[in-house]
Amino acid sequence: MAPPFFHDIPRDINGLLNRDFFHTSPLSLSVSTTTQNGVNFTLKGKQVTKDGPIQTSVEGRFCDRKEGVSLSQGWSNRSKLNTRLEFSKIAPGWKGDVNACLTPQAIKNAKLNLSYAQQSFSARSSMDILQLKDFVGSISLGRDGFVGGTEIAYDIPSGSLARYAMSLGYLARDYSFVLSTNNRQCASASFFQNINRYLQVGAKATVQSKTSSNMNIEFVTRYLPDSSSQVKAKITDSGLTTLSFKQSLRKDISLGVGMSFNVLQLAEPVHKFGWSLSFSA
Repeated sequence: MAPPFFHDIPRDINGLLNRDFFHTSPLSLSVSTTTQNGVNFTLKGKQVTKDGPIQTSVEGRFCDRKEGVSLSQGWSNRSKLNTRLEFSKIAPGWKGDVNACLTPQAIKNAKLNLSYAQQSFSARSSMDILQLKDFVGSISLGRDGFVGGTEIAYDIPSGSLARYAMSLGYLARDYSFVLSTNNRQCASASFFQNINRYLQVGAKATVQSKTSSNMNIEFVTRYLPDSSSQVKAKITDSGLTTLSFKQSLRKDISLGVGMSFNVLQLAEPVHKFGWSLSFSA
């Protein structure tokens, strides 16, 4: 089995820390439908700030599983056009995609992404083929649960190394432990565990030695009362607490609500609340 790509090494703890917290948007709506010939349409609306404008987008996606090709076309109310063409059967172990973006302000890019995975080895590369500015490449090696990887970004015009990062971890079926560092003097250590089929816990400690000698610590947990709902809670050492609840109202409809507040500044107007509603058919 191939090891995860570099950015996926801490996927367990990152998913637990960042997914299904709904306080970041006061309002979020998603509607997804699939036609009889397999074309999927998704409409999304999001209010980023209270009393602010609603950002909307519509996307259509067609996938030919036999040939391993899919095409996605999206358009937002900011007149941003996104096109993604994916190839999953280039050659054994190889996948690729071209992700292009165009706006009326002539801001455009087209990223070519290639990935290769085989037993104990995986690699990924990315480059903007229109601007030819940065090349980003990463590799991962794994054996018996241990996995290590590195990523570099090369600035083509200046001919210099722009940034780099490294990770080392142990990934088991019910738990994982990952250490990471980069050239910005940021280091982190994370732990994730499946206690049982109802409960997950995790913690992450981060040190930004370039800007501060203090260690930032986050604790997170996810509880499944039943098969149709979940409760999540996250707290940091600075007192920021985040709570969320997600409920499947029926097979194709789910509701999510979330809030965040600082237990050390309860009298300050720093609290946030948001909710999300998703439909699929």
